[in-house]
Amino acid sequence: MTDPSLAQDHPGETAVQAAPAKQSVLTTMMYAAVPVVVFATVVAFVSLPVAIGIAIAVALAIGVLQLLRGETVMNALGGVIGVAAAGGVSAWTGSANDFFLIGIWAALLGAVAALVSLVARRPLTGVIWNAVHGGGHAWREDRPTLLAHDLATLAVTAMFAARFGAQQWAYLADSTGWLATMDVVTGTPLTVLAGLAVFWAFRRASKRLRRTAPAPATDEV
Repeated sequence: MTDPSLAQDHPGETAVQAAPAKQSVLTTMMYAAVPVVVFATVVAFVSLPVAIGIAIAVALAIGVLQLLRGETVMNALGGVIGVAAAGGVSAWTGSANDFFLIGIWAALLGAVAALVSLVARRPLTGVIWNAVHGGGHAWREDRPTLLAHDLATLAVTAMFAARFGAQQWAYLADSTGWLATMDVVTGTPLTVLAGLAVFWAFRRASKRLRRTAPAPATDEV
């Protein structure tokens, strides 16, 4: 992955390298939505175990396609494991709506974690940025950088909270169709918006780090 801090020196190169990565993320999220839509569609016509089996089969087919496209095994298996876990919960409870239960509670946990990091004045995106860049930067002492990560983490909090709120409403309404709709609508679009905010915060922090970093010492001749 290209360090965003290099963008100011090679903006064209960074844009070219970032485009495939963004496309890959979008493709992965769209792949993840397909088994969900298939499950919500077929469960109205077949038994729950059959609908779960069809969703897992679709996820497996997509995983094979991802491997053929040269994507990592982790990406391919991730979708299959997620669908299998969701199907397992649904089969255990006997409710089609519980196919979405893991995603609902994961969204709540994500929102709480991001919000707690904001209250603690250690915004989550800043903590991640610092870890990625070696963990030794005093990024919280630079107010513009801290503000950027506050805003990015707030966007992440809003994304998770919106996902939880929309899906929990559909869950309480006992509507599998609406659950699938909310999963798709609050999935890719909101993730892309939050991702843009995080990318901006990472880029801003990296640029300020390079600008304010002391020049390396040089040996006197």
